[in-house]
Formats: sequence, C-alpha cells, structure tokens
Amino acid sequence: MSRIGKVPIPIPEGVEVKLQGPTLEVKGPKGTLTHTIPEGIILQIEDGMIQVRRSSDTKRIHSLHGLTRTLISNMVTGVTQGFEKRLEIVGIGYRANLQGRTLQLSLGYSHPVNYTLPEGIEVVVEAQTRITVKGIDKQKVGQVAAEIRGFRKPEPYKGKGIRYVGEEIRRKAGKAKG
Repeated sequence: MSRIGKVPIPIPEGVEVKLQGPTLEVKGPKGTLTHTIPEGIILQIEDGMIQVRRSSDTKRIHSLHGLTRTLISNMVTGVTQGFEKRLEIVGIGYRANLQGRTLQLSLGYSHPVNYTLPEGIEVVVEAQTRITVKGIDKQKVGQVAAEIRGFRKPEPYKGKGIRYVGEEIRRKAGKAKG
C-alpha cells in the first residue's frame, strides 16, 4: 500500500469539501479549487478527514493513489494558506515592474519582456529585483514562476539572470589568460 496514499487528510476549520460524482470541490477562505478524481480511486469524507483508497491493486491505480492524495492535500493547503514562489533578478540593469496584470521585465534584451499574468495568480514586485508569485493552485504558481525564470535563466559564468531565492548556481571558470 502507498505510504503517502494511506495518510488521511485533515479538513481545517472553514474549509468545505464536496464530492459530486468524480469531481471534488474544495472551498476555503482564499478561493475554490476543483479536481476530477481518476477512476479506481475512492474518497471517503468523514469526521473532518478525507481518506483516499483504491479499488484494486493494478499498477496504474497504485501509482495514482499517492498522487491523488497529494493533489487533494495541496488543494486544502492552497485554499487555506496559499502558495508562493520567490524569484530574484541578478544583473546590472535587470529589473521588474508590474503594470496592472502585466509584468514588465528589463533583462538586457533590446526590448522589454511583457508577461500577462493568468487568472488566479498574483505577483508582487517587492524591489525591482525581487518578485513573489502567489496563488492557491500549487501547479499554476510553479508554472508561472518557471515561465518567468525562463525569460533569462541564470548563466554559469557571471550568474546573471532570474533565479529562485536560495537557488545555487554552479559557476564555471572563464577563459584562462595565457
């Protein structure tokens, strides 16, 4: 049995969980998330806990057991606390600016890079070189942070570019003078 899958998920105060057919809806103070439960996975909601079980031991259902439990757990965490990813911009003249729902990045190109934020995602530009991506959907927050980082990945010689806070960049030695 899946070690992750058999751990029950506690439902915190103020969170409402509804199961309508294969669709699970989690509603909390920060918003609402929905997920379609795959065939072969059974949910039991009782005593303030969500228990994820599987109907058989086939390889496919076995692999979906822990995944489904983690996705539901992330939904509950998202509607109560939310998720965030922090990015920092390193490089002379590199900066970020937020104009409405558009993130404008100056990254050393001949033109500014404009990124329109998707629904459900909030971006805070703390300083011109620090960006925080916030939202209730963990996958969407990570995807938006990865797309922003992808505009100018950190390069290995000087370390310039957009990186996650705390990310370690392997540095290479430059040309040897000879």
